[in-house]
Amino acid sequence: MELEVELNKKIGDFSMEAKFSLSGDKHGVFGPSGSGKSTLMSLLAGLAEPDQGRIILDGQVLFDGQQKINRPPAQRRMGVVFQHSHLFPHLTVKKNLLYGWQRTKPADRRGSPGEVIEALELEPLLVRDVTTLSGGERQRVALGRTLLSCPRLILLDEPLTGLDQEMKLQIIPYLKTALAQFAIPFLFISHSLEEIRLLTDNVLLLGGSEVEQLAPEELARRHFLGNSRRGYANLLHLGEPTAHGDLWRYNWQGAQLILTEPGGQGDTIFELGAKDITLFKRHPEATSARNMLDCQVTDLWRDGNRVGVELAVAGGRLVSQIVPDSARELGVCKGAKIVAVIKASAFRKLY
Repeated sequence: MELEVELNKKIGDFSMEAKFSLSGDKHGVFGPSGSGKSTLMSLLAGLAEPDQGRIILDGQVLFDGQQKINRPPAQRRMGVVFQHSHLFPHLTVKKNLLYGWQRTKPADRRGSPGEVIEALELEPLLVRDVTTLSGGERQRVALGRTLLSCPRLILLDEPLTGLDQEMKLQIIPYLKTALAQFAIPFLFISHSLEEIRLLTDNVLLLGGSEVEQLAPEELARRHFLGNSRRGYANLLHLGEPTAHGDLWRYNWQGAQLILTEPGGQGDTIFELGAKDITLFKRHPEATSARNMLDCQVTDLWRDGNRVGVELAVAGGRLVSQIVPDSARELGVCKGAKIVAVIKASAFRKLY
């Protein structure tokens, strides 16, 4: 996908200016409430008209203020998944799913209803009335309906907002699987860094004087270290474990990790808070923690009274958060050798 955007829009006291170019498939849009995330989605989809500017998708002009071009939503072929599923209440799940498919030209179709139903595990829901579905089920059906409309680009406007944390973590694997399987580019709009990091490769950051592009990891480090009680979260992809007494042993990037939680089948993502990684100059003689990792400091940065320390661990990277006094006492600097100590119970399974 190639997307070029340069537009202005004023709504009441709110004024939006956006200029960016995107290539690739997995993009996020991040920013605080009121920064214009949903406004941008509406302008791209043709649900609202910019005051001026242009929008070009894969070489096709969708909007050009000077040339008086403003293609209607149906001609733009963008799919939208909203925060609220907006399913048709008078139709069954199956009829909701097939609504867009039946209105798509055969030449523009990709995949099949059967493949989408299988990917999203919707078979048990097909005959259900949509009013009987849970929030997570409704969002899966909404995603399936959008996929079956065979869009050139999918806009996901905070589709997980309103779901509890457990439900979100159930939905994210479905999103990742379906979007990857059907190879449809997407813009995932969210104010959740966790969602952005799990689903995207590139982020548009709104809320400043101009739209900034950066990697999800860079955004997470910048945002979480100084602006969240929760702190920075390391995301670790771990395979299937082996039993280690009452605990579980995982191979991670050439290192061995001991956890209290068993993983699932295949790849499992665990979260490890930067605050839960304690640093030592050398291996402690005794500790209740089950993980002691030899590391090298590769980067560090300060934000107020906190210091982020990036650690090379075998073939992987971790970030620890300490205070400036600790950094001075430990002699933390680039290239320094250090030992990271982590409790087995510090890891939280996401999915």
